Amino acid sequence: MPGVLPEGEPVPRDGSLPAAARRAVGARGFGVYVHVPFCASRCGYCDFNTYTAAELGGGASRETYADSVLAELALAARVLGDAPPPRVDTVFVGGGTPTLLPADDLARILDGIDRTWGLAADAEVTTEANPESVTPESLKTLRAAGYTRISLGMQSAAPGVLAVLDRRHSAGRATAAAAEARDAGFDHVNLDLIYGTPGETADDFAASLARVVEAGVDHVSAYALIVEDGTRLAARMRRGELPYPSDDVAADRYLAAETALRAAGFSWYEVSNWARSAAGACRHNLLYWTGADWWGLGPGAHSHVGGVRWWNVKHPSAYAARLADGVSPALARERLTAEEQHMEDVMLRLRLASGLPLDVLDETGRAGAERARAGGLLDAEAYAGGRAVLTLRGRLLADAVVRDLLP
Repeated sequence: MPGVLPEGEPVPRDGSLPAAARRAVGARGFGVYVHVPFCASRCGYCDFNTYTAAELGGGASRETYADSVLAELALAARVLGDAPPPRVDTVFVGGGTPTLLPADDLARILDGIDRTWGLAADAEVTTEANPESVTPESLKTLRAAGYTRISLGMQSAAPGVLAVLDRRHSAGRATAAAAEARDAGFDHVNLDLIYGTPGETADDFAASLARVVEAGVDHVSAYALIVEDGTRLAARMRRGELPYPSDDVAADRYLAAETALRAAGFSWYEVSNWARSAAGACRHNLLYWTGADWWGLGPGAHSHVGGVRWWNVKHPSAYAARLADGVSPALARERLTAEEQHMEDVMLRLRLASGLPLDVLDETGRAGAERARAGGLLDAEAYAGGRAVLTLRGRLLADAVVRDLLP
């Protein structure tokens, strides 16, 4: 089931923001995230804020969902008022399975964003999709509406691994969908992989990487399996039906991904993401990782504007009801202190291939950076140029390096 939202301070009924937060909206870039909380079935490892038809209950439906999102967008326009972002640089529609909505509804949401704040001429517009939820026709409709990038949940090419993860698509459907997306004219196509699933062999993962490379995509994301409390997968492991993931195996899989993808012309630009070129990098995620602003539309969606972060109520029916009453769907918020913003900046920027300027670190952080360089965790050449950039070994130990750079 979906995880628990954090606690925070109350949000005004109209969703209004402090003047200081609104003062420089979009100065470092502005994006819009749209959460679509619907799934045809629940994968055993997933604790995202998603709902199957059986879990949804009354008060919300796919048929009326686009109208609810557009209602929140109208509220967002009122909140930012005379201080709107100069443009929308990126849009990312995630979930859930966004492509369970009709392509025309996804087009209508994008048009609403454009009409409200204006899409940049070179805006990146992404939708996630499960491979079985798209067709050549729906992909063409999305591309014609202005979607430029699609991220397909492949996870693995091994049928046994897909079965453990409770994925519904066949081993070959993800790469077929990627080909259909390219044929539909998408500028950028991503395939997601999960590694370290119980029962996955080194050969299984090597085959998955080979299928990704053969698919001709220009972006790959690869994440170690995380076992979340409350999921079906966690329950199976507690009962002893499946072994828990191994950190050593996860490290081996990561090294295999780096080797295979680098040989195929990909370069890492974030610890878990590789692209064939700078243009192929996900600009929306880079916006998150570099501290820009974004408005999150949908139940459970998070937003950040000017150091204020807030999150919406989780259930689609509660979300729709608040908007129908003219009330902000935001559940709570927090105002990030300078110290918290610095901590997040270090945590996120260090994961990027561009790294972190050493001069943003305090004396303790610089001493930690020197130890990491001496230990081979930070690139010596980049360090000499004033930046902390992880080596391959450093990427495997990124969390430990971050802890060493913070007070």
